[in-house]
Amino acid sequence: MFPFIKKFKSVEEILTSHTLAALGDAFVNFVYSLALSKKKNRPVGVRAKGSVLSKSLKDSGLRGLLPSRMDSHKQADAAEALIVYAWMRQLISIDEIVSILSEKEEAADAFTELLVEIKRRIDKKGV
Repeated sequence: MFPFIKKFKSVEEILTSHTLAALGDAFVNFVYSLALSKKKNRPVGVRAKGSVLSKSLKDSGLRGLLPSRMDSHKQADAAEALIVYAWMRQLISIDEIVSILSEKEEAADAFTELLVEIKRRIDKKGV
């Protein structure tokens, strides 16, 4: 469905892609809003906080794949890039993402679990 997605050769390339991060920003806000809507049983439209995403990237163990001098904003971008990449490659569905994000009390814990699951699936199926 998205032929351009095949150009990525490693998780590091995915995490540092500015174009994936831009799309990922909109996608992550969408799925996070869906998850909160499910959790609260009413429509909710929110933005995922960059600080939450960067913490989740660290807690998931993926931070080590990035250059050492990358600020927290770029780390959040990396998380967004990986999440949208996984969906575009059909490694995880929107329903699965919403389910994972709506199960935890803390957003950082939910995004950490999501990133760990995505990394596990990429390790299993390849980039």
